[in-house]
Amino acid sequence: MNLLVSKYWKILLSLAFGVVAFLFWWLAYPVMTAYQEQYQLFLFDSDYICHLLSVPDGLARCIGEYFVQFYINHALGALVLAVLLVLIQRITTWIMKSIYTGAANAHYALSFLPSLFLWLILGDESVLLTFSVALLMGLAVMGLFEWLPVRFRAFFIIVIIPCLYWMAGSVVLMTAAYIALRLLQEKPLTRKAVVSAVLVLAYAVGCIVASAWYVPYPLEQLFRGVDYYRFVEVFYTLPAILMAVCALLPLAMRWLPSAKGRQALVIGIAEGVVLIVAFLLLRPLFYDARKYEVMEYDYLVRCKNWSAIIAKAEKKTPDLPSTVCATNLALAMKGQLGDRAFEFYQNGVQGLLPQFERNFSTLLLAGEVYWQLGLVNTAQRYAFEAMEAIPDYSKSCRAVKRLVETNLINGQYDVARKYLQMLEKTVSYRKWAQRTKKLLGDEKAINADPVYGHMRQLRLNDDMLFSEQELDKIIGQLLMQNPKNGMAMQYLLLYPLLERDINKFMNYMTYVDGLKSGYRPRICQEAVAFAFAQRNQQPPQGFVNPLVMNSFSDFARIYSAGSNAAALERFKNTAWYYLMVGR
Repeated sequence: MNLLVSKYWKILLSLAFGVVAFLFWWLAYPVMTAYQEQYQLFLFDSDYICHLLSVPDGLARCIGEYFVQFYINHALGALVLAVLLVLIQRITTWIMKSIYTGAANAHYALSFLPSLFLWLILGDESVLLTFSVALLMGLAVMGLFEWLPVRFRAFFIIVIIPCLYWMAGSVVLMTAAYIALRLLQEKPLTRKAVVSAVLVLAYAVGCIVASAWYVPYPLEQLFRGVDYYRFVEVFYTLPAILMAVCALLPLAMRWLPSAKGRQALVIGIAEGVVLIVAFLLLRPLFYDARKYEVMEYDYLVRCKNWSAIIAKAEKKTPDLPSTVCATNLALAMKGQLGDRAFEFYQNGVQGLLPQFERNFSTLLLAGEVYWQLGLVNTAQRYAFEAMEAIPDYSKSCRAVKRLVETNLINGQYDVARKYLQMLEKTVSYRKWAQRTKKLLGDEKAINADPVYGHMRQLRLNDDMLFSEQELDKIIGQLLMQNPKNGMAMQYLLLYPLLERDINKFMNYMTYVDGLKSGYRPRICQEAVAFAFAQRNQQPPQGFVNPLVMNSFSDFARIYSAGSNAAALERFKNTAWYYLMVGR
């Protein structure tokens, strides 16, 4: 056993690294893979694939999108990323050993540096898998350069530089810089080597400049990578720094001391500890907890896991517009909004019904609220706008699926069929598309469907445009049309309270009480007690629970006495605290 470990310890260490990476993405950050998957739509279609391959870095993007579609399964997504990181580490080792075997063996821990750096960069959700695949391809070409006999290298460079550029994009600059530096390391250094190094770099740059005449991208974008980063107009510097590290690290072996036995072990452990500590210290900077909180809420909304949303909010009160919106939606779906809304932070009606913003990362979440209310056309508009707002002009599988559902409910079967035909060309949504396609034109089956039939009962019969300043009136229309729309009832009563309009609330409460006598959730009782107190009257007998009245009396006494905020803190989960003190 000891002999086996001593012989294959490097491979075992790489496998251990892969296991840790897999567990990281699978258990700690599964929302990242879900986030990436929902903002692309890879089609098994010749026209689509040819379109991808027709631009620089097209093959890397094609491979990246192919694997991202499996991110819908968190374990598979984590496995893809773990394998990618291990491959980059192993190829880096291969290159290091090809140049300076002794130093590479002593400094094996440094071969993990590019993978760890990439691991950190992937914390930015806008870094696409295209970049990781392109980086792997560039490193593989560097390894092939070292493997080839010297007499074949000139021909190899002439052929591989333009091919690598078209397959992997601007990562060719990393490979060209590495080859140029390797040529400059010849001993003795000759004029021919210097000229060759300059020509290699000029050749790579020339390929990029020449391609600008044939592809519809600005030259600046071609140099930074067409599909490396989701925001195509933003130059994210860290990938460029990582490429520089990958090009220079193997060459640095020349200046690092060789070692064997115990000395090599000590050096390896010391370097490994430094890398691990640096990674742990830098990770919070790259994996922003607030950003990932929003992503997790959005993912839970997509999965309709309302209980998990409420449980998460109970552990840490959400205070961002998107997270507040998701929490209110979950409470409403569980029928708890009328009792528990003020147990959580509220930031006005924006946390209930977000206004339209052309932001692809929030529109889908906001659209889910309108969908659950029964405002099918608004949900359709939000889904379409979210897809059109994606910065790299990709399509969204989540948005396309919602567009199928809204058009199916509205009876727009030709439009629904068009989107279903797209989903039939995917791996993850093919079976769903095939099942849903059978519903097209079958009114009886649609009306009997537990989801689509229910949504047809909730939606407004008369299509209309409405102002975002009149959302409460539209919710009222939904409730008038279908008194069983429990979510509309909860939203209608909470809306004026979040506006701090007690008179409007009393009008809505009167209507709801006549519609569903006995519906008196806690915050409504609190608001009624507050409204009647403003009139110096007592609420109707039996309308407000005596415990609520006693609590309100205590609040009014302390508030009237001018006590400090700390004395009122025990009432912070009540409607009157929100109305009088705020958040």
